[in-house]
Amino acid sequence: MRYDTIPNSLFIENRKRFAAKLKPKSIAIFNANDVQPTNADGTMKFRQNNDLFYLSGVDQEETILIVFPDCPDPDHREVLFVRETNDHIAVWEGEKLSKSQATTVSGVKKVYWTHQFNQIFFGLIVEAENVYVNTNEHVRAVVEVETRDSRFINWCRKMYPAHNYMRSAPIMHELRAIKSKIELQLMQHACDLTEQGFRRVLGFVKPGVWEYQVEAELGHEFTMSGGSFAGYEPIIASGKNSCVLHYNINDKQCKDGDVLLMDFAAGYANYQSDLTRTIPVNGKFTKRQKAVYNAVLRVMRFAMSRLVVGNTIQQYHREVGEAMQEELLKLKLITKTQIKNQDPAWPAYKKYFMHGTSHYLGLDVHDVGSRYRKFTEGMVFTCEPGIYIPDEAIGVRLENDILITKKGPVDLMKNIPIEADEIEALMKAGK
Repeated sequence: MRYDTIPNSLFIENRKRFAAKLKPKSIAIFNANDVQPTNADGTMKFRQNNDLFYLSGVDQEETILIVFPDCPDPDHREVLFVRETNDHIAVWEGEKLSKSQATTVSGVKKVYWTHQFNQIFFGLIVEAENVYVNTNEHVRAVVEVETRDSRFINWCRKMYPAHNYMRSAPIMHELRAIKSKIELQLMQHACDLTEQGFRRVLGFVKPGVWEYQVEAELGHEFTMSGGSFAGYEPIIASGKNSCVLHYNINDKQCKDGDVLLMDFAAGYANYQSDLTRTIPVNGKFTKRQKAVYNAVLRVMRFAMSRLVVGNTIQQYHREVGEAMQEELLKLKLITKTQIKNQDPAWPAYKKYFMHGTSHYLGLDVHDVGSRYRKFTEGMVFTCEPGIYIPDEAIGVRLENDILITKKGPVDLMKNIPIEADEIEALMKAGK
């Protein structure tokens, strides 16, 4: 792996907390993601199923984890299945984890080869009453491709129809929303790599460079440091592209007088960070650009102050919306009359700030967690207000990653430059 070894105590503790949430006589099964095909004999880069990784730390295809706390045989209360290496695999792909290596990574003592699954599973499931299956229940998920977990669910229901089937997702959403000390260390490392990338491009961007060249600078920095781009396509959006929320074509030339909105981040050990910065292509904001920029920064700082224990995402977004409304009034983008006559379901400020301010962050960039759960110590949220003015080709978004603690919000990206004057000074200095 590119990343340093993660202490298996993380995964041992995660399984312990998961097992404690299961009903008596329950067995839970988690499958690795598939290796996705492209064309001919091509494949996409493998990305592990985050629930399986959270519980095992195994970053390899064709892996299966079973958690069965009440199994009559104590040796089979946790079982891991990994792909066996043969001579062909060793030559063409490289060796896979041995059984002992899988135990070292995961802390699971009982390890079999994946091709032994059906035989072993039959001896276990007949001792269980409830079967917890894993499904993607993220509220923003659009799943059109059948996953390995989905195929397993169909197979298992057909083979063992008399069992009581239950969902692991609600438990995983509850557990994964609170980050442990080790997880926070991994996320902080990802944030630090993101800082390196941002400082690098501050010395690179100038009129005439192409958006994809900026992307390349970032990718080089992350790869050289053992990381990668976080789990989304980087947004490198200059000029009018800065007003397109999910622009990621990154094929335009950055021109003198434009702003450059960059929504990118590093991932490390499957944990993600998420950053947005907006900079002047020529190194100097215009008066109007800086006014919009500082308005967004003021909203961001207010929003960060409201990421506190006990708040809720609904109340939080109302508070941030009110702060944004005041800034847009000052910028003369909306009027008091428009506010008075606005549709409560789509307030006037939404014309220029149409997205949410925060989302959970962790193994997924848009991490799992309930939108109805009160903010709790250990949660990590992004904070990303923005103002988008297509008629002026000005889009400004700023984003940092915030840890919620009992003592107040902690900015995991506090070392990354954000003040307009500091950004101008660093660009002038070439770093």
